[in-house]
Amino acid sequence: MRYRNPGKRIKNFSEVALGLTERQALKEAQLCLQCKKPRCVDGCPVEIDIPKFISFVKEKDYLSGLKKIREYNNLPSICGRVCPQESQCQGKCIRGKKTRPVAIGALERFVADYEMLLGKAEAPEVKPPNGRKVAIIGSGPAGLTVAADLAKLGYDTTVFEALHEPGGVLLYGIPEFRLPKKVLQREIDYVRSLGVKIIVNWVIGRTQTTDELIAEGFEAVFIGVGAGSPKYLKITGENLNNVYFASEFLTRVNLMKAYRFPEYDTPVKRARRVAVIGGGNVAMDSARTALRLGAEKVYIIYRRSEKELPSRHEEVENAKEEGVEFYFLSDPRMIIGDERGWARAIKCEKMRLGEPDESGRRKPEPSGEEFTIDVDQVIVAVGQRSNPVLVRSVQGLKLWGEGYIVADKDGATNLEKVFAGGDITTGAATVISAMGAGKRAARAIDDFIMGRTKSSPQPPEPQPSQNKPQ
Repeated sequence: MRYRNPGKRIKNFSEVALGLTERQALKEAQLCLQCKKPRCVDGCPVEIDIPKFISFVKEKDYLSGLKKIREYNNLPSICGRVCPQESQCQGKCIRGKKTRPVAIGALERFVADYEMLLGKAEAPEVKPPNGRKVAIIGSGPAGLTVAADLAKLGYDTTVFEALHEPGGVLLYGIPEFRLPKKVLQREIDYVRSLGVKIIVNWVIGRTQTTDELIAEGFEAVFIGVGAGSPKYLKITGENLNNVYFASEFLTRVNLMKAYRFPEYDTPVKRARRVAVIGGGNVAMDSARTALRLGAEKVYIIYRRSEKELPSRHEEVENAKEEGVEFYFLSDPRMIIGDERGWARAIKCEKMRLGEPDESGRRKPEPSGEEFTIDVDQVIVAVGQRSNPVLVRSVQGLKLWGEGYIVADKDGATNLEKVFAGGDITTGAATVISAMGAGKRAARAIDDFIMGRTKSSPQPPEPQPSQNKPQ
């Protein structure tokens, strides 16, 4: 994989990873062993026939490779960029036992980008309309997957999006330098080409209810609204000026285009010294975004060691190359403000690792030793909770934890005709895991509407996702 120069790339929001050249892609494809029982497929949440698509790359038939991918995955350009392949398909690759695995994600991106460079796309195969309607709430990875898969089967699918542009977390949560907006738009255009209708500025739970959708003739409703509300640190100073939650910070920059100031006069105050609290991909995105907005120093404060970082290895390495500094085994205790209410420093306590907790990672324990870092901006990236607007409006819907929907592995809830999947059922996880949930839900909805299953079964008690947030 090729990358732009760190010293130059932090001065703008252009894409950092440049993908494979054709020569590199062909060389990489030759490494695939074409296993009779490919473990890589077992590691793919959307079940792509990986050996087959790679075999097309070997033959230089890149469009056929892309066509094969799209039998399983409607968003290949996105997945090739943001999926944690190292812990999924590539993590299962048999070559990885003795040497490095095949760069499956980079090859997926290569064939998808090849089509983009050609400037045209093959018309997708869609079954004739079957006269059945399905409503999808939310246009993130889960919602787009359900809508596209059902549209291919002949369903009349309508996606309802609360924001003014579709894409969900793909749009507001992932920075331009990791997922360019033109790439996302092309994938959304593909979904629309299947016949999917997308209605924006439509808040289900306020503008309309799920009961009203069903009364209008939708035979099933899929809820894929993600987990967009921030988690709080619950420490002194969290309400000071220039303290952001990562979801708000990234939304202002990505969706509201604060990075294009003054063309877009979105209020994001520039800062010289920025502390980002957290160790996931969202924390890395926030830190690297702050650098591009002009920060001189950016710190990641994480309460465990580097070994326990939940972020993708690639994102951590890119952050280090760009100059982000890491404070490991450090837990924030207080954000200190000046007399005018602006953040000026953050007090932390040094930690040590104890026994593993429920996540399997060693639990940080306080040491009693404190230190202070001078900062003028703090970004809190310690996770997200469910957005209560929709779930509270659905009468009788069974919830768990902090407002997440109880659903079985196929997305069925305790309410007939109501299905759910993605972060709203598991808590914050990955783009590809949300897409996998969408695929399973699409199959379950089809079975339900076509009478192959009688009703939505009572789902089991859920377990929080162990997937690393994307």
